[in-house]
Amino acid sequence: MLKMPKILGCMMSGCAYNMEEKCHAMAITVGGGACPLCDTVMTASKKGGVAKAIGCVGACKVENCRFNKSLECGANSIHVKMHDDHTECSTFQSI
Repeated sequence: MLKMPKILGCMMSGCAYNMEEKCHAMAITVGGGACPLCDTVMTASKKGGVAKAIGCVGACKVENCRFNKSLECGANSIHVKMHDDHTECSTFQSI
């Protein structure tokens, strides 16, 4: 059984779920396409998520990542960073 990988760090300081470079969304979705985007990132006037929780990866739509197991993330943990003008999973490894 896969465990939901923790998000050990997030560099998207403007995200509503980011507090002190930690993600506090219960679970994020990593999207498909050319980059492993964080589909959950959002800006808002107030902070969201659960302050005492560390976010996890709930789903991964990046089929060409070696950690993708049946559209779930099989990595032990991930990091989220800024890349150009978007936020992405920096743990991504192409098959």
